[in-house]
Amino acid sequence: MTGDHGHGHGVSANADRRYLAGALALLLAFMAGEILIGLAAHSLALISDAGHMLTDAFSIALALIAMRLAARPPEGGYTYGLKRAEILSAQLNGLTLILLAAYFIYEGIRRLLAPPEVTGQLVFFTALAGIVINVAASWLISRADRTSLNVEGAFQHILNDLWAFVATAIAGLAIWIFGFTRADAIASLIVAGLMLKAGSGLIRSAGRILMEAAPSGVDPKEVGNRLAERPCVVEVHDLHVWELTSGYPALSAHVLVEPGGDCHAVRRDLEQVLHDAYEITHTTLEVDHADGQGLEIHCDDSHGPRHVSATDSPHTHAHNPACGH
Repeated sequence: MTGDHGHGHGVSANADRRYLAGALALLLAFMAGEILIGLAAHSLALISDAGHMLTDAFSIALALIAMRLAARPPEGGYTYGLKRAEILSAQLNGLTLILLAAYFIYEGIRRLLAPPEVTGQLVFFTALAGIVINVAASWLISRADRTSLNVEGAFQHILNDLWAFVATAIAGLAIWIFGFTRADAIASLIVAGLMLKAGSGLIRSAGRILMEAAPSGVDPKEVGNRLAERPCVVEVHDLHVWELTSGYPALSAHVLVEPGGDCHAVRRDLEQVLHDAYEITHTTLEVDHADGQGLEIHCDDSHGPRHVSATDSPHTHAHNPACGH
């Protein structure tokens, strides 16, 4: 027997798109000016910040596209729709961060060995303006639904860029006051380090979903034991827990109940446990009666009882005498 299906996902998608679009407009406008100033000031830190902002803009644009794709209803062979477009977007965002970080590490080391002349005042004041822009963009994205890995990926881009601008402002001040031109290369290396950290985190989180691992913080063994301890349940096996997309956990399992137990009542009870304890609302539970030889299903009287062979998969057993017959 298959349980009911249901799910909820995030806040208003239209509101999310408005917040992301506003942040994108801010970043694109500032990035264009920063590239010009970075070239005029011969500052790798500013250019690397602009490169980081380019990935920010790219990540937000991808997020907007992925949100539209994910909102499409299921059709054709895509029975869950295109919800995992958000995860592919997050994976690509992480990869772009790592590739750009590798370039800035190379260029930063080269400039440490042979530092060029850098206009510290331009670097400092441009970085201050960048801090203001990134604070505004971070605030906009923080108002969107950050349980979505797609939105969280865009937010992490912006947040890392904010800290990068802080490092660049300090570097610009050091160049302006003390003439320490290597500060520019050091700041660019700090930016690259932040990009590596954010990129690897995004790839790891998106990879878990693509590989259908259990949601973070959910232990399948604990879930199985908790279900098996419920009244009337004899055994739980073939348990699978995964995420269709970020914030959308799903579970399927085969449940055996004591002979004469109410299959429908057991299923409803287990669904309530999964909802309350783990926030899992998309469930597929096959609930059957157990006997000594195999499985006998009495829950659908319209076709009469039928018998199938028991599976050889690992089981979670429990005997609870509190089952009402």
